[in-house]
Amino acid sequence: MAGFGQERKYVTVHRTQKLMGSRFDITVVAANEEIGYINIDEAVAEITRIEKLISSWDPESETSSVNKNAGIRPVKISLELFNLIERTKKISEITDGAFDISFASMDKIWKFDGSMDYMPTAEEINNSVSKVGYEKIVLDPANRTVFLMEKGMKISFGAVGKGYAADKAKELLVSKQVVAGIINASGDLTTWGTKASGEKWLIGIANPLSKDKIFSWLPIVESSVATSGNYEKFVIFDGKKYTHIIDPRTGYPSQGVNSVSVFAKSAELCDALATAVFIMGKEAGLSLINQLGGTEVILVDSNNKIHKSSGILFDNNP
Repeated sequence: MAGFGQERKYVTVHRTQKLMGSRFDITVVAANEEIGYINIDEAVAEITRIEKLISSWDPESETSSVNKNAGIRPVKISLELFNLIERTKKISEITDGAFDISFASMDKIWKFDGSMDYMPTAEEINNSVSKVGYEKIVLDPANRTVFLMEKGMKISFGAVGKGYAADKAKELLVSKQVVAGIINASGDLTTWGTKASGEKWLIGIANPLSKDKIFSWLPIVESSVATSGNYEKFVIFDGKKYTHIIDPRTGYPSQGVNSVSVFAKSAELCDALATAVFIMGKEAGLSLINQLGGTEVILVDSNNKIHKSSGILFDNNP
């Protein structure tokens, strides 16, 4: 019973709430329940603030203003949004455009709701991505403006926004001396500290054949993880499976990968890279992650074979 008297007197408080159109699970370790629920309220307020900033559905948001003025004029935006767009452009550069927030400009010619009965033509697919291209997002740091060069261009933070919101909520709670917690934004999650018991938080990596089954539990400390998977949404033409994650460079659905889980300090980076690696495929994706410091990946290919970056250590048996 050595050390029993030093046990921390903390409680774990949890809430699930729909935010940004997704399920958020917020868990904090606090001195008591009342403080824990106040902390969760603060996290929810921060996530709501981020949504107002980055939502392309909200006609009043800064992002909507940028989209409305595509091909017309540059729009002055807050430093926060400017910095976020600048970071997404850097990720577009290192992934050769596999990640691209101007993906929102794409014509929706693929349907994954069961209504598609023929494959789009090569011309339709080609035309669908004609307005996509991160290099057409012009940033002016001196005036803090962003300009989308072509009419009809749009940006959207669908592949990075939940991760960014999780990071910002964590940052706020850490600044309020919240000792530990997990913000889980529908699978894009970030942690800090340890459980009330002092144990590490464990993250389950889902088996791509059945997302309710976990094939590995990984302890994570002060870290984030995001997963991209094609569990549910796909179409099959001529015996070939096309998933709902579409390559913004070509307009074709990505192939060869069933799921990607990326681990890094920031959930925003995990979120963006999980999408990019899924699109880049096994060789290029693993090669990229192995070159980036402090970033790891577990990738499951279309034959359900597991591949991992050099820093991931666990047995490959589901």
